[in-house]
Amino acid sequence: MLVELYNHGQHRCLMFCDMSPELDAVQANQFVIVNGDTGAVIDPGGNLAYNDLYMGMSRQFPPHKLSAIIASHADPDIIASLDRWMTSTTAPVFISTIWERFIPHFCKPGKTIGRVVGIPDPGMRIPVGKGELLALPAHFMHSEGNFQFWDAQSGILFSGDLAVSVGVDPSRIITELGPHLPRMEAFHRRYMVSNKILRLWGQMVRKLPIRMIVPQHGCPLSGRAVAEFIDWAEELQCGVDLMGPEHYQLPA
Repeated sequence: MLVELYNHGQHRCLMFCDMSPELDAVQANQFVIVNGDTGAVIDPGGNLAYNDLYMGMSRQFPPHKLSAIIASHADPDIIASLDRWMTSTTAPVFISTIWERFIPHFCKPGKTIGRVVGIPDPGMRIPVGKGELLALPAHFMHSEGNFQFWDAQSGILFSGDLAVSVGVDPSRIITELGPHLPRMEAFHRRYMVSNKILRLWGQMVRKLPIRMIVPQHGCPLSGRAVAEFIDWAEELQCGVDLMGPEHYQLPA
């Protein structure tokens, strides 16, 4: 399923979110940023997502004009299809420097040589056509080397594994957080490393005029749900905050 998140002529943001439930795999969203006759893919997913995403992107611009393959981190639902992207395009892959030497394991020997751009811990600017994406540090949410991607033109923050919801129709745009929280809370308590990290993230993103937060799983957040989510995340106890001696015992 294709969801158009933003369209302003030469600049568009598209979300691909369809995955057959009978596959018994976690639902995942993939994103294409179109800028003129080129673009970028964000979190292109695994082999289950490749065909639909590749065909959908091909309707927007020729695959050989893809300028960037961008990964928030190195989980298989993020980047396991990399071998096929390395074959079908000439685009470089942008990923945390922590994972530069890990992602070749997704590919046949030699395919990634000269094509991996490591994103340093503080982040960087990634050119896409006449525009750019800003890689924002999102480390330990949940991955050790993790980035979110800010598109200033659309006002969209592509948030990776933050703001995830489970068991939902991902094409639905959430504008009020409260009724949606039961689909979010358990995931965040388990996957986010600590409240300290979430508070640091909140301080950073409050400086941005965010119109929409779009996660890699589940529904986009828009309108007042954006500020409501930031407020909620800053107060959430999660990860190591919830761990104690009772969680580290020898099995019976």
